Amino acid sequence: MVPRPSRPSPAGASRRSGNGGTDPACSAATGRGRGCLMSPAATVIAAAFLDSLTVPADTTHAIVSVLVALQLAAPAATLVAIGLPALLDRPLSERATTRLVGAGFTAAFLAGLAMLVLLSLRGFVPEQVHLGTWFSVGHHDATIDLVADGLSVPYVCFSTGLCALVNAFAGKYLHREPGFTRFFILLTVFGTGMNLMVLAGSIDVLFAGWEFLGISSTMLIGFFHDRTNAAKAALRAFITYRICDVGLLTAGVVIHRAVGSGDFERLFSGVWPHGECLVPSSTATVVALLLVFAAMGKSAQVPFSNWLPRAMEGPTPSSAIFYGALSIHAGAYVLLRCEALLDAAPLARLALIVIGSATALHASLVGRVQTDLKSMLSYASMTQAGIIFVEIGLGLRVVALVHICSHAVLRSLQILRSPSALHDRHELEAALGGHPGAGGWSVVSLLPESVQRWMYRVALERGFEEMVVSRSVVGPAWRLLERLADLERAWTDWLGMSGAERAEARAERRLRGRSR
Repeated sequence: MVPRPSRPSPAGASRRSGNGGTDPACSAATGRGRGCLMSPAATVIAAAFLDSLTVPADTTHAIVSVLVALQLAAPAATLVAIGLPALLDRPLSERATTRLVGAGFTAAFLAGLAMLVLLSLRGFVPEQVHLGTWFSVGHHDATIDLVADGLSVPYVCFSTGLCALVNAFAGKYLHREPGFTRFFILLTVFGTGMNLMVLAGSIDVLFAGWEFLGISSTMLIGFFHDRTNAAKAALRAFITYRICDVGLLTAGVVIHRAVGSGDFERLFSGVWPHGECLVPSSTATVVALLLVFAAMGKSAQVPFSNWLPRAMEGPTPSSAIFYGALSIHAGAYVLLRCEALLDAAPLARLALIVIGSATALHASLVGRVQTDLKSMLSYASMTQAGIIFVEIGLGLRVVALVHICSHAVLRSLQILRSPSALHDRHELEAALGGHPGAGGWSVVSLLPESVQRWMYRVALERGFEEMVVSRSVVGPAWRLLERLADLERAWTDWLGMSGAERAEARAERRLRGRSR
């Protein structure tokens, strides 16, 4: 941790020297580095006030450690409080469930605000919280480290506050729903995983939180498991997550191999967003590219984007918190956390710009022809996620963070209000006596009609993305797995056969081969 420089006393500091020096107390109080319009008495009072707000480093670390632990303990305790009675077939009432979950997220939110105030007084110098070591093998350590800095603390305040709001909405939206308790159990699993991922100080802890997000997301997509489409959509999302999670897992292996630990402080140092990479450029490039691959799946980037519109099969509150606000931006957050590696890996930054641009263009085009509101909003989320990837690739980290928060708030509101918006639309049509007609102007109207028709067809086919992926990846992989299953079945059958039975089986296989 970088020590905070001591503040010079007002009596010993000049108000303004001939060489352009500035009184530190005056600069801190006025926010300006040129001149000081404050009187000597006001300068002394301002300096004394700022000194009174200074918290010793040891005290700050102890308080932050408690608050960080509360960030994880509050939603986890809520999970136990509502999950244990449900396992015993004595679920809590709807009112008790929503109040407990709301209290857990509110406590985490208030703890985040306290951390935000405390760290802002120290210039957001990172505070590392070491909770222990999972295991140690030779020179490799798997530690449980959390970090509170200028990225994680504002983001955890935002995420817990949004979870608390969605909890309040879902309590009424899912009233008398058979899976009411199950929804809130999954919501607390998601909240715990989100806080764990955001506050992670090592790749090991981040991967654990990442997996909590994935499993809760998949199970909420298939919340209405009696519907075939919901089950298929959940399976598609799960497969996509599994494929792209290989990137994050491999990145962890590479990091452990390179520095002997998964701690981020061994990869980069400094105050976010001005970190400095501590590993060679080649290692940084490999890790950054693997993280980009992992982020593509969670943030629904091309060519792993076709699961997102289908994910809207889940309840509206889960669609808002997952695919409008937090889960869709989890990949972008991981990239922001490892921004120092991207600075040392121009190839990864170029990949982010290309992938994000392609996704934004694809989603913007396909979203124009969707016939249901939630699908339109899902492609709108995909478009903004692509733009955020471009911003990260260009090095606009603070812009990307503000974009994530503002987009999450807007999209959550739109998704939560989508049923009411449809109702309002029907009322408007009834009042007008028919369809209100097309509105707005689009730059597409300036293109020739032949180009417009071609773009319309491409949009209807979703950019032919699914067809290409199905023929080039899914189809060959499926045939390979079927072939391997046949070989395994034949091998196990052969082990249990006698000599005559084996000869008969070989003859049958020859006949089947000739018939094909």
